Amino acid sequence: MIAKNIREMLTLKTPILTIIVGEAGSGGALALACSDTIWMLENSMYSILSPEGFASIMWKDAHRADEAAELMRLTPEQLKEQQVIDQVFPDDVVLDDTFQQTMADELTRLADQTTSTLLTKRQAGFRKF
Repeated sequence: MIAKNIREMLTLKTPILTIIVGEAGSGGALALACSDTIWMLENSMYSILSPEGFASIMWKDAHRADEAAELMRLTPEQLKEQQVIDQVFPDDVVLDDTFQQTMADELTRLADQTTSTLLTKRQAGFRKF
């Protein structure tokens, strides 16, 4: 189902804006990588593998999750530096009236692109993830 979802999202002709407000992990993270724009709240998480899973695979010791998290560079700011996501917002932004306008402006910007450009950029972004 995840593969089917990814295939469908990579061909949708409408803009996709994802806002991560909690934890987005595993296959769900892969699916979210199919978005045109990805925003995160400052205390959210976005990774295809948990730090515990990484530590278990790397060192056969899930208790080294903190060490794994540092190596994985999982904070929203680090993900933005790596160009995995586009913006980081404070957690209380959803209470801000201007946030809806910010979302509308971003969707308008995306909608102004040709379908071909939108899909090409989206697919390239997914491959980078």
